[in-house]
Amino acid sequence: MSVYFYGCITMDGYLADANHSLEWLYQTGSTEETSYADFYKKMNVTIMGKKTFDEVAKMDDINSVYPTTENYVFTHQESLPVSGFIPIATDIVEFVSGIKANQNIWIVGGNQLLAPLLDENLLDTMIIQIAPVLLGRGVPLFTQKEILRRFYLEEVNKYGQFAELVYQKMGGRLE
Repeated sequence: MSVYFYGCITMDGYLADANHSLEWLYQTGSTEETSYADFYKKMNVTIMGKKTFDEVAKMDDINSVYPTTENYVFTHQESLPVSGFIPIATDIVEFVSGIKANQNIWIVGGNQLLAPLLDENLLDTMIIQIAPVLLGRGVPLFTQKEILRRFYLEEVNKYGQFAELVYQKMGGRLE
């Protein structure tokens, strides 16, 4: 099992603005300008929080966004208004730890899901795209406990207006 974070942040480290909007991202570029298609082909499972799901649900053809993965949404709702997304209300660390060993898991968004995985040293790869935008405030990417975690910078790419940094957990993907 490998656990990935793949997402875009602003230059000042925010995933979303103070209202949880990604409008700043949509105005900057599109997934066609990034490594998204190649990355997604390698994934088996997506995991996102409810706020991320709500943003994804605004897309015109949501069923085409994650067509080949098992898609889980951490929420207290018992059902979701879109098929192909499974609501789940459990501990993220236990859930991820219980996924089959041969699966690639993408943490789509949300610092509330990412933080406990970082706290437990379960995140193997971070692919962080940086948009040339400053928000000044918003939803930060990193909110984990104060503990030293080291990653190795494996790759740097430029896609249109996006800089992409690919980091691997020190010690390899599987420890």
